[in-house]
Amino acid sequence: MTPLIGWDIGGAHLKAALLVQGQVQAVVQRPCALWLGLDRLAAAMDAVLQTMGPAAAGADHVVTMTGELADGFADRQDGVAALAAHVADRFGEAHVRLFGVDFQAAQIRWHRAADARAHWAQIASANWWATAQYAAQAVPQGVLVDIGSTTSDFIAILQHQVRAAGHDDHSRLATGELLYHGVVRTPLCALGPRIEFRGRHHNLMNEFFATSADVYRLTGELDLLHDQHPAADQGAKDLAGTRQRLARMVGLDARDAAPGDWQELARRWRERQIDEIAGNLKRVPEAAGLDATAPLVAAGCGAFLVPELAARLGRPWVLFDSLLPLADASCGPWARVCAPSVAVACLWAEAGTVGE
Repeated sequence: MTPLIGWDIGGAHLKAALLVQGQVQAVVQRPCALWLGLDRLAAAMDAVLQTMGPAAAGADHVVTMTGELADGFADRQDGVAALAAHVADRFGEAHVRLFGVDFQAAQIRWHRAADARAHWAQIASANWWATAQYAAQAVPQGVLVDIGSTTSDFIAILQHQVRAAGHDDHSRLATGELLYHGVVRTPLCALGPRIEFRGRHHNLMNEFFATSADVYRLTGELDLLHDQHPAADQGAKDLAGTRQRLARMVGLDARDAAPGDWQELARRWRERQIDEIAGNLKRVPEAAGLDATAPLVAAGCGAFLVPELAARLGRPWVLFDSLLPLADASCGPWARVCAPSVAVACLWAEAGTVGE
């Protein structure tokens, strides 16, 4: 079998999974500030392929994306077409397929790069469906909970089928299936206008002074390997730098309070974010009519929040990577983080050959 690379081209990260003989051999994520230009994507692809090494030579490529939302593109159609052309130019049109979904028929559609502009609405930001569809093959009913660096997806699965109420970002924001909350890049000023600190509620500074990565760095839950973008102030990501960024949010410096005070403030922001996530997540199984035994399927770099979410909802949970054909268990954590890239590769591996 020809090696296969599944790509998930996001606006902030590039994720890729290498399949060899139908097994996940490597999974890689690199930061990719796509809003600054396609040269950032080219550099990130170089880094991914270098990490994968000779095993990726001669691979075919399947692509899903959310990067068409980057504000360097005129609109989403233009973004889909530009990203498709970039990948086809690099790897050859015959060796590339784009993941798409016919949402009316609830069917996957695989497109050639040359047809991307015509079918852009099926391709744009459809990566969540790939992850949910792959999970649905193993899980009769459940909810995919993919908590990433920037966004969270909550997708119902019933009778081994994806049961999404929305189909694009606009409609999924309305249903609560898409929430712009993540554990790395979410500005803390987006989590509400006030917060309790040392027994008193304070207004917050609505500035990009700190992000959710600062919160989960202080709680000790964020894997530092998943913290790939610069801090809000471009400063150090050690405890001192993290406390200083939280302090700015309430008009102080880190020296103005004890380390334990900043730890407690981080926990309050954590609670605020998990409340928001839980409120949206709760709506999805209720709307789909799932029973109480339906598990949460945990994916994304914020999967560490899923056990608490499952306890709140009274549901079991499983890790997305436990459903995958991993060549080595060490691939599991990155496969969880880069779930759409792994899923799109596995789905194509089951569907056919790119060069057909």
